[in-house]
Amino acid sequence: MSASSIERVELLQVDLAPLVPRSDAIQSFVKQETPMVRVTCADGVQGLGYAYTIGTGGSSVMALLRDHLAPRLLGRDALEVERLWKELFFHTHATAVGAITSLALAAVDTALWDARCRRHGMPLWKAAGGAQPRVPVYTTEGGWLHHPAQQLVDESLAAKAAGFRGAKLKVGRPTIVEDVARLTAVRRAVGDEFELMVDANQAFTVAEARRRAHAYAYADLALAWLEEPLPAEDIAGHAELAAVATMPVAVGESLYHPSHFREYLERRACSIVQVDCARVGGITPWLKVAHLAEAFNAAVCPHFLMELHVSLAAAVPNGAWVEYIPQLDPIAASRLSIRDGCAVPPESPGLGIDWDHDAVQRACIARHEVARG
Repeated sequence: MSASSIERVELLQVDLAPLVPRSDAIQSFVKQETPMVRVTCADGVQGLGYAYTIGTGGSSVMALLRDHLAPRLLGRDALEVERLWKELFFHTHATAVGAITSLALAAVDTALWDARCRRHGMPLWKAAGGAQPRVPVYTTEGGWLHHPAQQLVDESLAAKAAGFRGAKLKVGRPTIVEDVARLTAVRRAVGDEFELMVDANQAFTVAEARRRAHAYAYADLALAWLEEPLPAEDIAGHAELAAVATMPVAVGESLYHPSHFREYLERRACSIVQVDCARVGGITPWLKVAHLAEAFNAAVCPHFLMELHVSLAAAVPNGAWVEYIPQLDPIAASRLSIRDGCAVPPESPGLGIDWDHDAVQRACIARHEVARG
């Protein structure tokens, strides 16, 4: 038995309420279900990883972890991260590729990376590549579809004053006129140097996405990107739109395997990759997607999970933006470090998240443990 042999696996589900009401063109973010995995090695080194949902499916992720994944980790070498990810992926092949399986894999994989980095005394951003010491940051803690235009203006001006380099606004109001009026009001208020991103959350048909993209361009909004304009499964539609849109098309939060990103990039169906560490299955596949995007000369602007993505975006040379949405504040003492409009990855060993373990236990609604012997 090696020192890095996994002796115990603990599973927890922690539910967190959004800090502010969040809604977009198709859904509301009602709560964050947070499946967590803690691995303990023979020599006492631990790693704590996690994934998330926006309100449904958490119990299914926990069941997959409890019944099928966690028991297979016992006695295995925690340093063999690539090997374990592939074995667990094929063990669950009947339920892959999809969100539930990817989220469960991510909770395990992030725990293994945390243990690996802690064992070697390295911060994640350096262990995973160490490409850049800081990454520009924009905020999505505002801009929601239910907010009136003046509130969007006020939120964007506040974000600019706080030092953010950009802000993301939701689009998909019933008419193009409404979308354009809201965006125009914000652009006039913040000026030309502050970046504006827009997110349709998969709400449009191809024809409507083309109409809206043309209207946004005609209004001279200088958008940084148009995010998820169509359902994620419509690669052909995205390729058609990307060929005519004047702003970059961004996708990724609803893709669950590196091969999905390969198809998008091969077909020139996007130019910005928003790979989500939890939804793609963990740090191991996240890095594969980021390097794949680099080969296509595409930027990586990861979705959500800023506490993880600040380190991952800094690890790769094409990490272009970090998205600011605080969600772990109730259960973590650490906060995202922002300097001169850039997010700075933590230097502490592991994922860089300073968990408040007492708060985690108070918010925990389900737990399970498997151990050797």
